[in-house]
Amino acid sequence: MNSSPTISPAPFALLPPNILEVLRWEEIFGNAHPVALDLGAGDGGFALAYAEARPDLNLVAVERLLGRVRKIARRAERRELRNLRVLRLESSYVLERLCPPGSVSEIHLLFPDPWPKRRHWDRRLLQVPFLELAARALRPGGAFRFVTDHAAYFEHGLEVFAQSPQFVRDDAEPAVPYPCTDFERGFRAEGKPIQGGVWRKRA
Repeated sequence: MNSSPTISPAPFALLPPNILEVLRWEEIFGNAHPVALDLGAGDGGFALAYAEARPDLNLVAVERLLGRVRKIARRAERRELRNLRVLRLESSYVLERLCPPGSVSEIHLLFPDPWPKRRHWDRRLLQVPFLELAARALRPGGAFRFVTDHAAYFEHGLEVFAQSPQFVRDDAEPAVPYPCTDFERGFRAEGKPIQGGVWRKRA
């Protein structure tokens, strides 16, 4: 884990004064809107478009690579997306240490590394312990959205969710359509099938 969350520019950089203390969403965003997390935000295509489409929602883009984080922050500044912050930390750490329990309305895990070789499957982010951290961060009824272009990883994800009694599949269409990620556009252009779903934390 990279323990340094330092990025630029402000105010779109989320710079916790202490990464051992939970975040206070209302202080960060200046309002009490619901909070969504985009874990492994990549170049930020989804986070930027979703923040623009959902001014009623506060969005935190979590990404560990500094260059990507800076790119998202610059683009957010140009678009004046005051409901978006960018945090440079590992996703598991954010869920475990920084999210107040029951404070998050949505978690988006979009096109994570599938680690296709069998000997690397234990490196996949979507595992039962990770899902338990997500359930702890989510409010009752909160949504966990998982999307991948890798069929075997999607089947793995179904098995992981099946092991968690805290989640139930939700096939309803979202009130606001989800934007495509940059990865998704590329995969669709290549003709790759995209699979995903939304699971909700039981009330």
